[in-house]
Amino acid sequence: MLSEDLQSILACPVCKGELSLFDEGRYLLCRPCGVRYPVREGIPVLLADEAEAVAHPALRRLATIT
Repeated sequence: MLSEDLQSILACPVCKGELSLFDEGRYLLCRPCGVRYPVREGIPVLLADEAEAVAHPALRRLATIT
């Protein structure tokens, strides 16, 4: 799990938007981009190549809620 301090300074590498913990802390979700970044062994992998589009319709809606 990421600390609140670390999470507060992280930003999406593509749009610089805020990231939210998602799926029990296994991903960081960028709502503006509609993508998620993996968190592996407590380390966020914020590489554009590692981003996964949020495919499920309900998750896509979650990604667009501001």
